[in-house]
Amino acid sequence: MIRINLLPQKRRTQQSEGSQLWAVVVVLLVALEAVGFFIYHGNKKEELVAQRRTNTELETQIEQSKSAVKNHNDVKAQLERLRAREDAIAKLQSARTGPTAVLLELARILTPGRGPSVDADRLNQLRRDNPLAVYNPGWDARRLWLTRYVEAARLVRLEGTARDGEDVSELARRMSLSSYFADVKLLPAKKVRAADIGMDLVQFQLEAKARY
Repeated sequence: MIRINLLPQKRRTQQSEGSQLWAVVVVLLVALEAVGFFIYHGNKKEELVAQRRTNTELETQIEQSKSAVKNHNDVKAQLERLRAREDAIAKLQSARTGPTAVLLELARILTPGRGPSVDADRLNQLRRDNPLAVYNPGWDARRLWLTRYVEAARLVRLEGTARDGEDVSELARRMSLSSYFADVKLLPAKKVRAADIGMDLVQFQLEAKARY
C-alpha cells in the first residue's frame, strides 16, 4: 500500500494563501494611499489656482487704485488754485456790491418818508416791547446833513451836523434797526454856531459796522 502524506502540502498551501492575502492588503493600502494623495494634491491644486486668481484680482485692483490716484497731487493743487480764485472773485464781488448796498441803505434812511431795511416781524415785536426803540416814520431827514463818510474794513464812520440831538438819535436808531449796520455807536458831539443861518447846530460823529 502506498501512503501519501498530504499535511505538509496543506501547510504550504495555507502559507501561500496568507502571503497572497498580505500582498493584496499591501497593494490595497498602497492604492488607497495613492488615491488619497491624488485627491489631496487635486484639492491643493484647486486652492492654489483659486489663490492665484485672488492675487491676480487684487493686483488688478491695486493697479486701478494707483492709476486713479496717480494725479492726486496735481488734482489737489488745481482744486486749491480754483478755490483761491473763487475766494478772490467773491471778495471782489463783495467789495463791489457791499459798499454800494450800504450807501443805498443810508440813502433810504435819510430819505423823507422812508426807513431802514428791517424785518417786519422784528419791528412789530419792538413796537410792542419798547415803542421808543422803533424809528419815527414822520421824522424829517432834512434836519440832518452828512459831511463825511469813511469805510475801512467794514467799519463805517459818519460825521455831520443836525438841528438837535434828537435828530442824531433818530439817525442812530434807524441804523441800529437796519439789517446793513451793527454795533452803532454815538461819539461825543458838540454844539456849533452856524453863522450863515444864525442857528446853533449839533456836530456829531457816529461809528458802525457794515453788514455785507
